[in-house]
Amino acid sequence: MAENVVKRQVILDTETTGISTAEDHRIIEIGCVEMVNRRLTGQTFHQYINPHREIDAGAIEVHGITNEFLADKPSFEDIAEDFLQFIEGAELIIHNAPFDVGFIDHELKKLSGENRRVNSLCTVLDTLKMARDKHPGQKNNLDALCKRYDVDNSNRELHGALLDAEILADVYLAMTGGQVSMLLAANEEETATSTTSGSEAEEVISTVKSRNLKVIRASEEELAAHEAMLEKVQKSSGGECVWLRES
Repeated sequence: MAENVVKRQVILDTETTGISTAEDHRIIEIGCVEMVNRRLTGQTFHQYINPHREIDAGAIEVHGITNEFLADKPSFEDIAEDFLQFIEGAELIIHNAPFDVGFIDHELKKLSGENRRVNSLCTVLDTLKMARDKHPGQKNNLDALCKRYDVDNSNRELHGALLDAEILADVYLAMTGGQVSMLLAANEEETATSTTSGSEAEEVISTVKSRNLKVIRASEEELAAHEAMLEKVQKSSGGECVWLRES
């Protein structure tokens, strides 16, 4: 019997003082949510960080985080080990990954004696690249993807690392098959040889409702056509439909 493979993913977002590490811009917020075998675990990492430099006015307009708010927050070096322990060994899911990974590596380079970089600790999946491959020529920012996949982002008046990571988790699940497929595939070996139990089905329905995922139901016309097809098959087989026969 094959062992079930545990896949741990961390959805990550950062906010920064500006857009370029070449100008020594710094990370001011990190938000992460954990997912194991495509199930959100409720485990998060969230930290505001004092960058020890001024935040660009344009950046403040995007995320609303001010220099005054960060004045009493820890430095990156104070939270680095806890952060690295949280992401180590996971697949990072990031929207526009080169930006966030570049900033994290920029912070790590500033730490004395620190030789680790993101790619030595994790694999990285860029959902912006994924979205561009799936939807070429369309807008693929997070707001556009929320609209395309019916993900609720009504609380997103400003960018925030933890909120954006939570929203990206929903978008990623929708882009890659949704929560229902996730739940049914969580124990692939068992579901290959048996049907979903009543309690498992209830869990799937409950999860779909709680994550605000779209459920597409058959129309009355489609149901009628299905019944007509079953009747036609029964007549052609002498009145008995093989897959409706009681065991």
